Amino acid sequence: MSMVRELPVLTDRQIAGCFNGTLGRRYRVRLVGGASEPLYLPGASGFATIRYTRDYPASALHELAHWCIAGPRRRALVDYGYWYVAPPRTPSAQAAFSRVEVPAQALECRLSAVCGLPFRVSVDDVDALPGTSVGFAAAVDRVAREPVCSLPRRARVLLAVLADFRSRLAGRPSS
Repeated sequence: MSMVRELPVLTDRQIAGCFNGTLGRRYRVRLVGGASEPLYLPGASGFATIRYTRDYPASALHELAHWCIAGPRRRALVDYGYWYVAPPRTPSAQAAFSRVEVPAQALECRLSAVCGLPFRVSVDDVDALPGTSVGFAAAVDRVAREPVCSLPRRARVLLAVLADFRSRLAGRPSS
């Protein structure tokens, strides 16, 4: 009988601890839960802050995906300079949403898998045109299947840090 322990599912606090102790320390940014709404605040003289919703691991991973993708210019702006148009959206506003969200949700999908968490695509607009969610989900899936080497360096490092932490929790050697 094998005594290999099952890999645990990571919690939001474990995800935040992994990030804050590695990439967060290096880039002077803190991942903090408990917010009513997610928000990125650049750090003018100290640490930047990534706020994720309540204690939701999916929210933490989604906000980390945006941070990993954002370049230096975007990381200097509140919420990376993104705008938010509340649903219902016009087709052009939904297309703009998709341009920002497909890469972020594709990376969130990868991060979720590494953490042992389920992933659910979100078009964030229940009133979107028929077929919008199917096309959006297909685009997220296509981008999520691209080679890991095509990801930004911070994304690759975060994936490795989370995978290593999860393996260590289970008492398995790092790969």
